[in-house]
Amino acid sequence: MSDAYWDAFFQLHSDLPREGPGCAEDVAWAAETAGLAQTARILDAACGPGADIGPLLAAAPHGHVTALDKVEGFVSQAQVCHSADPRTTIYAGDMTQVEGPFDFIWCAGAVYFLGVTDALKIWQDKLAPGGAIAFSQICWFTDSPSDAAKAGWADYPDMTDEAGLQEQISAANYRCLAIRRISDAGWEAYYGPLDTRIASLRPTAKGALTGVLDEAEAEATLWRAERDAFGYQLCVVVPE
Repeated sequence: MSDAYWDAFFQLHSDLPREGPGCAEDVAWAAETAGLAQTARILDAACGPGADIGPLLAAAPHGHVTALDKVEGFVSQAQVCHSADPRTTIYAGDMTQVEGPFDFIWCAGAVYFLGVTDALKIWQDKLAPGGAIAFSQICWFTDSPSDAAKAGWADYPDMTDEAGLQEQISAANYRCLAIRRISDAGWEAYYGPLDTRIASLRPTAKGALTGVLDEAEAEATLWRAERDAFGYQLCVVVPE
């Protein structure tokens, strides 16, 4: 992608509350499923602007959250919101290059970049004994998605269904404690603010920004029309 594209992308996404679907209830469910201790050491891998740091701290109020992302602008936003809390360490970094041990690794929507099996293998020696990983991953909910849905995900030919996701988890020598879909409310927590930002930028947009706005608008429209065909599965897994 060109510099103009990325400049436009960050103009759209700057200061949005989150960079993907999800909500505090997802974190609470995953923490409860994992049996998270109040003193847990937590990694928020690819934290974006830090939307899940607060819910993670709520799940482990006497613990510590280490949050990182490769995008410095998102990290800066997370630091503004949370770095004053001594229970946090927030920095720009690569989620494959982390120091453990952690009792809980949380990754909202970003194992997509590594592949489920590879991500779980990378993090296995970063987990403390008894530790767990929770991650969300885009999946098909049907064996016969529409042409529109298939076209929307044409750039991700490895996208699978829940059975395929379970196979990827097993291939990393993990077992799944529980799995559930990210709710419509979680999707709207992302797309609602994005809709508002698109509307505010649209009247004066031109060039690369127009294309970025069109792309984001089409993504939201596709999910709202095809939400029964695809979505995120939230998984809580532990090493075998």
